[in-house]
Amino acid sequence: MSPEERADAWSAVRRRLRAELGEDVFSSWFGRLELDAIAGETARLTVPTRFLKSWIEANYLDRVLSIFRTGFPGVARLIIGVRSAGGAVISQRMPDETPRPAPQVQNQAQNQGHVLAAPAARSATPASAPAPAATAPATPAPLASADADIVGNSLDARLCFENFVVGRSNALAHAAAERIASHDGGAPLYSPFFLHAGVGLGKTHLLQAVSQEMERRGRRVIYLTADRFMYGFVNALKSQTALAFKEKLRAIDLLVLDDVQFIQGKSIQQEFGHTVNALIDAGRQIVVAADRPPAELETLDERVRSRLAGGLVVEMGPLDDALRMRILEARIAAMQVKHPAFQVGPEVVTYVASVITTNGRDLDGAVNRLLAHTTLSGGEITVETAENAIRDLVRTREPKRVKIEDIQKLVATRYNVSRADILSERRTAAVVKPRQIAMYLSKQLTLRSLPEIGRRFGGRDHTTVLHAVRKIEKQVGEDRSLSEEVELLKRMLLD
Repeated sequence: MSPEERADAWSAVRRRLRAELGEDVFSSWFGRLELDAIAGETARLTVPTRFLKSWIEANYLDRVLSIFRTGFPGVARLIIGVRSAGGAVISQRMPDETPRPAPQVQNQAQNQGHVLAAPAARSATPASAPAPAATAPATPAPLASADADIVGNSLDARLCFENFVVGRSNALAHAAAERIASHDGGAPLYSPFFLHAGVGLGKTHLLQAVSQEMERRGRRVIYLTADRFMYGFVNALKSQTALAFKEKLRAIDLLVLDDVQFIQGKSIQQEFGHTVNALIDAGRQIVVAADRPPAELETLDERVRSRLAGGLVVEMGPLDDALRMRILEARIAAMQVKHPAFQVGPEVVTYVASVITTNGRDLDGAVNRLLAHTTLSGGEITVETAENAIRDLVRTREPKRVKIEDIQKLVATRYNVSRADILSERRTAAVVKPRQIAMYLSKQLTLRSLPEIGRRFGGRDHTTVLHAVRKIEKQVGEDRSLSEEVELLKRMLLD
């Protein structure tokens, strides 16, 4: 097979992976999967991290091999390797292959292999006024083997309650988090406490603030992101220390889990559910954050979603004008401690707050750009210079994210049926037509794959969804009244 033919075959394999697994799964786990080499009946694929390697091997290796063989029939075995930033493969040699010398990269890869040390702290979240950029980063947690203490201590000291800027959109979340952190003895408050918000609105800041305050009070705390939880569980299974993993995880006072929407895999979801149940039953505190409420975490098991929804669920809304102004003022004040010459007039602050409306991380980026202008050019910061400095951060309004549940509810109401009817097996004309229209709109307005849409419509096969989409497409082209009706539904969903 020539290099061109191999590239074409690999592209076809990737397209089939995307089609069969769905856009979300493919983007999360296979977007950076590359074909490195083929030797005899063995092929080596590479990924950039050890976590992706472990996850694919534990959950998808047989599936990937089956799809891979459609483009490469002679391959009977797959090896997943980890490549360095420069492209060299740093693990998993092919048969009879000489090891590639990359000692520094190997050491770096080994440092990624700890099980339950708390993850490296993130950059400052939106509703915060952290110390200037020169502040030393948080001390990384020590490496931990499967038999070591699992409580990490690599929280960012800047992400505390004192640095959290409170506004109308986050006041309830802040109050609940403070009360949980200051609660001593007795049954836990609001367990589980579930925070959900878009990117950069302060979830991680509050989670780390709770963790640090409870640690200060002498409580046993573990803060984990979803990927670290998954990596720890997969590693424990591979090293046959899963029992110790479970026992140590459940012997804590507070479990904080960030980005729970990324937890995938049946066995890992089950373990997460068992852990949540065990901690709640034992009277321990759980704090969880995601980018959407529990009911919309479609990849999680229904029982886990139900248990997460059983505590206090709080949404942190978008930053309003007043809160953006206060965040900018606090961030600028923090910068001025190290850079006294950094002066930003109120008209510039007002301008920046009016054009950067997405999240607090972009506000931090704007302040950093203004500081760079001052230190590099020495010029005064005006509205004109600010406009040039932050041009790349000014974004157009993102389209509304449409959910399949919203489509089903709207279509059901419009056609005077219930959502349960649309999900049922009923085949009467009064139900079939709105069901097909809802499937068509789900394909048009969401990124869900056909199999995922079918699953959300009562567990139907993807061919049923495809038939509905094609049928409505044809009818829309032939029936003007139906075309107007569908367009109206679209506008109602997008407005």
